[in-house]
Amino acid sequence: MKTFLGSLFFFFSLYTGAQEIPSDKVLKIGELQHFLNKEVKNAIAEEGAITQVQLAQYFRNKFAERFFYDYRTFDQRFLEYNRLYQNKEGHKNRALDHLGKYADSTSWVLPFNYLNGEKVNAYALRHLARQHKMADIILHGFNEGRDPKYIRYFEHQMRSLNAALEAGQYEKIEDGNGVYEVFRSGYRILNWLWIHNMILNEPEYSGQDQLITIATLLQHGQHLYERNDTFRSGNHQTRGMSALAMLAILLRDFQGTDLWYDRAMARLGEHLDKEINEDGFQFERSIHYHMSDINNYFYVYQLAKRNHIEVADSWTVQLRKLFATLVKVAYPDKSAPVLQDDTDIPWAEKNDISAAMTLGYLLFEDPGFGYFAADKVDARMYWFLNQSQVKTLQNIKGEKPSYGSLAFMDTHYYIMREGWDPKDKMLIISAGLDEKKPDHQHGDMLGIQAMANGHAILPNYQVRYSLKDFELFKNSKVKNVALVDNEVQGKAWTSNKGGSGFGKFKNLPNPEVIAWKNTNDFDLFVGAHDGFKNLGVAYTRQVIFVKDDFWIVKDNFSASEPHEYKQIWQGHYTLENGPNLIRATAADASGHDILQLIPLDTVVNSGARGKHWSVVSKRNRKEFSFLTVIYPYQGYQNRIDETEDEFSANGWRINKADWEISGNAPIGLRKENRFYFFRVQELKHKKMNLQFSEETDVFISQNEMQLQIHALGTAPIVLTITNMRGKKTKKELMPGKSMELRME
Repeated sequence: MKTFLGSLFFFFSLYTGAQEIPSDKVLKIGELQHFLNKEVKNAIAEEGAITQVQLAQYFRNKFAERFFYDYRTFDQRFLEYNRLYQNKEGHKNRALDHLGKYADSTSWVLPFNYLNGEKVNAYALRHLARQHKMADIILHGFNEGRDPKYIRYFEHQMRSLNAALEAGQYEKIEDGNGVYEVFRSGYRILNWLWIHNMILNEPEYSGQDQLITIATLLQHGQHLYERNDTFRSGNHQTRGMSALAMLAILLRDFQGTDLWYDRAMARLGEHLDKEINEDGFQFERSIHYHMSDINNYFYVYQLAKRNHIEVADSWTVQLRKLFATLVKVAYPDKSAPVLQDDTDIPWAEKNDISAAMTLGYLLFEDPGFGYFAADKVDARMYWFLNQSQVKTLQNIKGEKPSYGSLAFMDTHYYIMREGWDPKDKMLIISAGLDEKKPDHQHGDMLGIQAMANGHAILPNYQVRYSLKDFELFKNSKVKNVALVDNEVQGKAWTSNKGGSGFGKFKNLPNPEVIAWKNTNDFDLFVGAHDGFKNLGVAYTRQVIFVKDDFWIVKDNFSASEPHEYKQIWQGHYTLENGPNLIRATAADASGHDILQLIPLDTVVNSGARGKHWSVVSKRNRKEFSFLTVIYPYQGYQNRIDETEDEFSANGWRINKADWEISGNAPIGLRKENRFYFFRVQELKHKKMNLQFSEETDVFISQNEMQLQIHALGTAPIVLTITNMRGKKTKKELMPGKSMELRME
């Protein structure tokens, strides 16, 4: 049946004059003209065959019109590029690294060796397939007096892949490291298009060479087209379809590329719809992959505009949301937290979002984006801007955002923000898990990160897939989370099929968000996860931002058997007052104290890769709650005074007045007419009595006439109110909810 259908298609193609570009081989130069659209053929040569010279000149003209910038302006742009980026040494080092490892006519199937005799591993092969250092080789060649040997190296390496394709000697997709896998193929196309446009004026890059590149790109495009007829979740297909759309726009002179465009835009539209959450966050919950998606969509959006091709309005809406999300999640110093698999700078504690926000400004000229922008984009992206945009970079207008505390209700990041001055406080809570593709998720459920006084005081760390301790840095020991015994959140670690170094957890905790509340006095987050159910331990976490002074973290454990309960705090702490007070101090004398209001048993320091963390614990308990104050300070005199017997900071003190507290060792904090009560069962005041159905946590603000009560606990409570005359009233309060009472 398959043979019959194939024959029928061949007959139909001959009858209609249409031909399908092959995906299993690269067309010979002489064959290219047979795949051109009829009107293009007529435009190049009205009668007779089209010569290679004519065809090469035609496509040079079309690239000058269609590519992101006119290749004839390359020399001027290159001078400006070197002035802006000062990256000659970087290009040289990366170029020599690649040149020193691989012959120009390299192998494309494992096993094989580097030029120095060492074995090429899967991770390296994947990067060879991306050709991500080939642009460095070309740029290094321009910096070396336009030495043509670097262009020859590019040409020969491309042709070696074509030869490997024809011989079937390349890594197949089903083996896990496929050279033509959608992500790696898409990445390679992007790099080769970049290179092709840079060298179109070079004598070494003859018309014949140019047509070989075009033929190679056509084979790549058809291969992507044939294998992406359905949606597949994840950034790999997005990168490939971005490249296919670019090819379809740039090489629209060939038969069938209109189908490429339709398919690429359909797939990308599905990714925009399904993988950009309603709250604007990319579904993999990572800043790295969020910004990577921005780039994938930017290339297509930018090139379509350059070629006067209309793009659906939904693209504009979704793209704008992607940039707005980076604003909402940003730290006060204009950087962003490290979330899940962020990989650009291993062990870095923040993300630089300025390059991405600069793209946002260039597309939308929104001063809210401009506030985070720089006077230049990422070095790579410079080559995908038009000249007008390059000039716009010299006059960016910025406006400070007005976002306060907020929640990403689909992605489940929760942000407690003081403001936008560089030294202001901000804390972010991670409480989400993508059910479709949690590959890039870390063991940080209900984990927090914070910034104060310009420092990431409770950091997370960027990772790198190829490092041997990738699993360690992806799991709970290097997060600000609570743990039980020797259990970690990420379980059943597995590497990917190709063994390149990337790995993921098959089992991660399932989160539950119980409450999220913003008020003028505080922000409240209450959540739970089931990460310790195998130990028979129930767990909840409460995080309270006492505006604008400090945070309170309350971790609650309950089990039928005794366990050791732990909190992990990232940072460089000294323990001389531990375990109940640990302190980190930065070079500018700012710092933060982590104070335990309920005494603990032990504290130990640990670390790896120059990063440190402290583990505080309470042993041999069935039930226990940590009640922790995270107190940032600026200057020695503003720290928590460790010489005092009780907590006192910025007017807040342990409460001993106005209210009589009953419960299981209850604790109250007071500042003027504001009160936080923890583990309280009953509160007595001269004007009323408040009795709770079970031990809970509440915030109270009062004046002479009115009392406002906010439930801070993890479960619903019934509040019995008894006034001065003995009248009783019962009210149910859900976590995060509030009620008002008249003081009688």
